Amino acid sequence: MIRKPAVAGQFYPGNPTRLEKLVTRVLGPGPEEPAIGVVSPHAGYVYSGAVAGHTFGAVRVPDTVILLGPNHTGLGTEAGVWVRGGWATPLGTVPVAEDLAEALLAACPILQEDTLAHVHEHSLEVQLPFLQVKNPAVRIVPISFMLRSYGDIAEVGRAVARVVESWPDPVLLVASSDMSHYEPEDAARSKDRMAIDCVLALDPRGLLDTTKRHGITMCGVVPTAVMLVAARDLGAAGARLVRYATSGDVSGDRRQVVGYAGIVVA
Repeated sequence: MIRKPAVAGQFYPGNPTRLEKLVTRVLGPGPEEPAIGVVSPHAGYVYSGAVAGHTFGAVRVPDTVILLGPNHTGLGTEAGVWVRGGWATPLGTVPVAEDLAEALLAACPILQEDTLAHVHEHSLEVQLPFLQVKNPAVRIVPISFMLRSYGDIAEVGRAVARVVESWPDPVLLVASSDMSHYEPEDAARSKDRMAIDCVLALDPRGLLDTTKRHGITMCGVVPTAVMLVAARDLGAAGARLVRYATSGDVSGDRRQVVGYAGIVVA
């Protein structure tokens, strides 16, 4: 089954020439570094494309990527894996790494095969053009999350780490998340700094507790926590903030902004 683009022409250009030119420009020249995981935003490229581009531009994209994203639509299962086929964008179709998807399902009963969770969801789709330009041979395993308990989040993260550690080829984990939503600029930056500090400390439980305690509307907090659990088990030594911005940097409206952070975990 081929997933058709849901937000091409809305969140990013639908014309392949324009899209490739834009992505190439924001990726920049590198230098690249090997990474275990990244956090990348998923808003329209006019707002968050530069942050996502700088983030992916800083890392080496291997042939296999696990995409971890939030479920904004409420459709499907709490941890839905797209197992077969491919995902189309204006730049072509990215094949699903079916062997890795099956291995993940076998490793963790919380993960369930599910396409409904992904059909109208934008958070993983907008990552694909960056991956395609960086590595045209890339394969993906898309996973959409609505998990609530830290126990379930940790179980999924540990299972992802076990599978990735035993996998014969390098795998990059991509957690898709925007930060604070519709806050005054100063408040957004202050709240986002607290969440970012938890990610930089490789502290998944602290991230969940901090966002809840301070009302930080980080939509991808669950996939980011899953990535952090897995990254720690995979031996991550640290993380760095590549770039932070808000929608106000583009629109000039500082009254209600959305925050975007690009983070590399290695």
